[in-house]
Amino acid sequence: MSRSKVNNPSSKAVTEAAVRAAGDAPESAAVQNGSGDSRRKELWSLLGDLPWPHRPAAPRLLRTENHEGYTLERLVLDLNGEEEVPAVLLIPEKRLARAPGMLYIHSHGGLYGLGKEQLLTGVPAQPAYAPVLAEKGIVTLAIDSWCFGERKRVENGRTGEEDTFKRMLWNGQVLLGMMLFDEFRALDYLANRPEVDPQRLGVFGMSMGATKAWWLAALDPRVSVCMDVCCLTEFEELIRAHGLSAHGLYYYVPRLLQHFQTADINELIVPRPHLSMNGRFDPLTPPAGVEKVRDYLLPLYRELGREQDCEIRLYDCAHLELPAMRERILEWMDSYLVEPVA
Repeated sequence: MSRSKVNNPSSKAVTEAAVRAAGDAPESAAVQNGSGDSRRKELWSLLGDLPWPHRPAAPRLLRTENHEGYTLERLVLDLNGEEEVPAVLLIPEKRLARAPGMLYIHSHGGLYGLGKEQLLTGVPAQPAYAPVLAEKGIVTLAIDSWCFGERKRVENGRTGEEDTFKRMLWNGQVLLGMMLFDEFRALDYLANRPEVDPQRLGVFGMSMGATKAWWLAALDPRVSVCMDVCCLTEFEELIRAHGLSAHGLYYYVPRLLQHFQTADINELIVPRPHLSMNGRFDPLTPPAGVEKVRDYLLPLYRELGREQDCEIRLYDCAHLELPAMRERILEWMDSYLVEPVA
């Protein structure tokens, strides 16, 4: 794996709060020898010019909805200073006074009009998660990503994504970087909600949401547990399998392979719990690449006596969440995020 370094003055203050939030938890070998924080800053530095100086204004509550087992707040968040970000916050009726928090990150799938509503409605490849998260007492935030949901700016969503990617590139920005910046700032908002325990913050997503989940967990040590479905594989194996066209434009970061492979990014999650479930017949995740990431990460967890906290699995399916996968995800939520609710 690559271990090269870059110096980017603009990255020095990028993750100071996130780095401080890491506390004294044991880390992987790379972090123990002092390189973890520098690698995290290096990863941020590849994500283009990000609006770190912007100070978010207060969120706007549009309305509150009553659903079975939870209240839903429909919000508009000021995260990036360029465009407002519609969001939904699920607040379970039965929860601890300081409940665990979850950042739910929606998929791509060409469903540009769906966005954050996936939390409530699900998609054919993955049933809705709102009812089970409410039942478990997990306060859950979901935002519309750039080009999706209420941020879909043109009728043809694919054209909108391509135009946004190109415009950002011209301006020194990277679409994935701006997406992750929004999720990072959304996690700020979630962590500061009075209902939420900031020491128990999970990230979860499928497909594009999975990619953003493990990127965000690597970039932000505040994430307590990462769970991703159907989008983890080694980049080199994706190239070897001629699978680049399976992913959207958002997936591609300039110069990334000069500095990081997938396993390098995911090493920055160690030793925090990480569950990744992927389909053996999914063109987005060549199985050889899944196995490479697994075989790189497991020894790092094993060295720290935390082997049980890393589970990277292949199932005999394509790009979808099987019932057995959901069962395991819910077990992980119980084990690593949830406490019993009286």
